[in-house]
Amino acid sequence: MPSRRTHFNSTALLQANPRMNPDQTMIVEVRIISRIEKPLTYAVPSFLESPAIGSLVRIPLMRGTELGIVSAHPTSIDFPKSKLRNILEVLYPYPLIASDTLTLATWMASYYGCSTAQVMDRILPPGIRKGLGAKEHVSLALTQAGREVDLTTLARRAPKQQALIALLLSQPGPVSKPAAIKAARISPAVCQELIRKGWIDEIRKNVDRIGYEDEAAAGDTLRPIEYALTGEQQNAVDTLLPILDAQSFQPVLLHGVTGSGKTEVYVKALQHVLTEPGATALFLVPEVALAPQTVGTLRARLEALGVHVVVWHSHLSEGERRDSWLRIARGESRVVVGARSAIFTPLNNLRLIIVDEEHEPAYKQEETPRYHGRDLAVYRAKLNNATVILGSATPSLESLYNVRVGKYQVIRMNHRVDNRTLPSTQIVDMRREFRKNKQLTIISNPLKELLLDRFEKREQSILFLNRRGYSTHMICPDCGWVALSDECSVPLTYHRSGNILKCHLTGYEMPAPARCPQCQSAKIHGEGFGTQKVEDVVKAILPRAKVCRIDADTMNKRHLFRTILSDFRSGRIDILVGTQMIAKGLDFPNVTLVALINADQSLYMEDFRAAERTFQLLVQVSGRAGRGEKAGEVIVQTSTPHASPIQFARRCDFDGFLDEEIELRREFNYPPFRHLIRHLIRCRNPEKANFYAQNWRKHLDTANIPDLEIRGPVSAPVEKINGEYRVQLWYFAARVIQSMHQIQQLRESFEWDKDIQEHIDVDAFNLM
Repeated sequence: MPSRRTHFNSTALLQANPRMNPDQTMIVEVRIISRIEKPLTYAVPSFLESPAIGSLVRIPLMRGTELGIVSAHPTSIDFPKSKLRNILEVLYPYPLIASDTLTLATWMASYYGCSTAQVMDRILPPGIRKGLGAKEHVSLALTQAGREVDLTTLARRAPKQQALIALLLSQPGPVSKPAAIKAARISPAVCQELIRKGWIDEIRKNVDRIGYEDEAAAGDTLRPIEYALTGEQQNAVDTLLPILDAQSFQPVLLHGVTGSGKTEVYVKALQHVLTEPGATALFLVPEVALAPQTVGTLRARLEALGVHVVVWHSHLSEGERRDSWLRIARGESRVVVGARSAIFTPLNNLRLIIVDEEHEPAYKQEETPRYHGRDLAVYRAKLNNATVILGSATPSLESLYNVRVGKYQVIRMNHRVDNRTLPSTQIVDMRREFRKNKQLTIISNPLKELLLDRFEKREQSILFLNRRGYSTHMICPDCGWVALSDECSVPLTYHRSGNILKCHLTGYEMPAPARCPQCQSAKIHGEGFGTQKVEDVVKAILPRAKVCRIDADTMNKRHLFRTILSDFRSGRIDILVGTQMIAKGLDFPNVTLVALINADQSLYMEDFRAAERTFQLLVQVSGRAGRGEKAGEVIVQTSTPHASPIQFARRCDFDGFLDEEIELRREFNYPPFRHLIRHLIRCRNPEKANFYAQNWRKHLDTANIPDLEIRGPVSAPVEKINGEYRVQLWYFAARVIQSMHQIQQLRESFEWDKDIQEHIDVDAFNLM
């Protein structure tokens, strides 16, 4: 356990200890968190323990103090040691950042075009930077003097004191202080008086706040059953074990269809690696939603071996993140399960990194530093001579291309476990449904019949639509008015709950008007549909069914998502309606019907990855069906049934889709053949944004950066967000670090107006 933090007077320390003595030789380089790019050099006074690389220290800076990370132990400096100032405090007796992470941070700064300080700020948890203390459990116990007190006499003089002592006498051991005060019906002051008298001892014990170590986690924990491997699973394990034993850097793509048992292969790989004393492993998931299921499985299978598993993601409380981080740093937790930020956790002797659903865009960070969790996983594995397993039923084109050019090894699993068949897929042409019903139909007749059938059979269904809200927009048929925010160029979504119009980009909302604000027509109405409307339609079709909706609007309470999934797994919910939250990775054996309500919604976006994403989404969502003993069925509702991604997904033809898509990418020299760098320029004045974008383009052209193709500037697909007009340039580069170095130098020499906001996104995923 860490030593208790001591409070000190920083001003007094600065005055008493401004410089080191010349005979002191221990010097350190410290990187200031969030402020200064260049590391600073300090001395370590003799009364402090020498800090290791990665230690968190408090240092004097100007007239105040700052927190920093020890990044190096230089043996010499080019100025007198007597000029150095001392570090003031080593906050923890062990490193809080792994040494390889410091190297990773430097690489990130050069690759993603940001400062090392920005990277360091992202790495260290806020609870540690803020000095959040440990959680204490306080209990009360009687001293020998307290046990000898005459209760009869005390009851006459101080009945409340007598009540507490009598309560403690009746208990076999120490009692929680809050519980004792409540049970005795006394005030805390009474308790403190008894402590002062020496009749009661106050026992304090630090308690780690570890995510998912609560009652809600019990429903996610599976029994530690050793499953008999299928032939494909055994082949995958047999291929992996020599790679793991080699203890050298090796990326492996585990390409297994949905339900093929990739998780069991992961578990076997982890069990093998963790037999090595002190070895650690990292398991990345793309969504927080997938963490409970994964944590439950790994805890059940690994903690029986004495390996503690800890969860890490941004939805944990600051206290949970602080305590989990410290447990990892102390070496008490050897396996970390988490979302993309878990890549920075302080694991030492890292032998294995698993990136589940490696194709997911959720691994991409959309704020500075705009890193990709999968790519950092590969690089961190390289730094540690470790194995990295990239798993997916629908791998990214980048990973498949790396297999083709020999950078990655591939292991394929083409069949589901227990000889379960892949679900049959029925494509419903919604154009025919419109002609048949003479109106827009949300739930087609074939889907309606199947929903009724599954409910009668006590089987479960999942309906997927990647659009929340009730209607996609509100419109007036008389004058053509569309509800727009003054701050954005996209229509406001109508939410019937609360009768509001909401912008999903900024969170702006307003009451929905009863009449058209432009012509006062009462014919104003919502068009299109989202998950709210689908939920209402399904409830009307099946009034006796328990229907639950999962999207960003409903999942607004802590642990609610975990509770709903637990209820669905136990059969208390019949039908789930949801967005991408339920599209991947979840395993529910009783789900025999999955429907994609508007399957081509993502197909015609202004994004060169539109076909790839549509294909991946169809396959992933379809894979939620038929994962148990019962056969599954998939309904795909679309207005473009003959589109290539839909047909390839229907046949689960990965090679066919890859061949077609890779040739299209090669023709236009899109990723994976080159890296895409997006430069976004924002300003509240559209003319000013375009002016600076054009001048910047001229500035770039004069530099003539080798092997860099520049396109733009043009308006972004979503031209205006939060009152800012958006103009973008695209850079296509063969070598990112070299190109980014030159671009960064040009950015520093270019005079940007203070009203201009701009950022660069390397390997951009969000092109809107």
